[in-house]
Amino acid sequence: MSAIDQHARGLALTGERTGPGIWHESYWYARHLAAYRFVASAIARRAVATAFARADAAAPITLDAGCGEGYGIEVLRDCGSPVVGLDYDPDVTRHAGRGTDRNVLRGNVVRLPLAAGCVDAVVSLQVVEHIWTPLELVDEFHRVLRPGGLLALSTPNRLSFSPGLQRGARPTNPFHVREYDGEELLELVGTRFAETELLGVHRGPRLVELDERYGSLTAAQLAAPPELWDGALAAAVRSVRPEDFVVGRAADDALDLLVLASRA
Repeated sequence: MSAIDQHARGLALTGERTGPGIWHESYWYARHLAAYRFVASAIARRAVATAFARADAAAPITLDAGCGEGYGIEVLRDCGSPVVGLDYDPDVTRHAGRGTDRNVLRGNVVRLPLAAGCVDAVVSLQVVEHIWTPLELVDEFHRVLRPGGLLALSTPNRLSFSPGLQRGARPTNPFHVREYDGEELLELVGTRFAETELLGVHRGPRLVELDERYGSLTAAQLAAPPELWDGALAAAVRSVRPEDFVVGRAADDALDLLVLASRA
């Protein structure tokens, strides 16, 4: 799907937003989808283990904070529980909820339009790097979670995403306010959550081979607009799937960082 087609659907491509059906975004879409699938599995395991004990016996609720295009909502709903999507951009919220039975709200992630203790899981993937007041973000996630609830928060790993960028320095990416390494991210989440686990989204074997072939598959994609890619590069990008990424123990070369945290 071309950028023109995406505009026709009512949602403009910005370089930060991706979604299904955009052939030259296959790498980024698959990378995001891999994280969503891992988080969905973690939520499902937690639900089985704890039954999200609640006096009203209602189904546990997940908040996708910064849901963007909305494809993550579908992945999270595979857990079998209700999902509420939220985004600040009115065009995004209209698009994410249009023609579906998704529950999508417009709101600010640092001023969530939700009552305290009303959700069982908060998922916020690739959002914190855009936030000017990240402590308020973590405070809000803590506020709306029920005791025992799960927070899943991801962000690009500064060490691999912006090599050489120092802690606290303004990123070259115009959409990012701050980028984090693992220690910084744990410190941020740890301001409100005592029980945390740091993971990373890594390249699987096939992506390692493609990186070796191109020097860097991401750099090869960014070196020229998609219409100028040669056939081999275009085919390589089209072929990337969520299964090509592995979520495991965090390391300096992780592509993205993922924190799982429990609310006391």
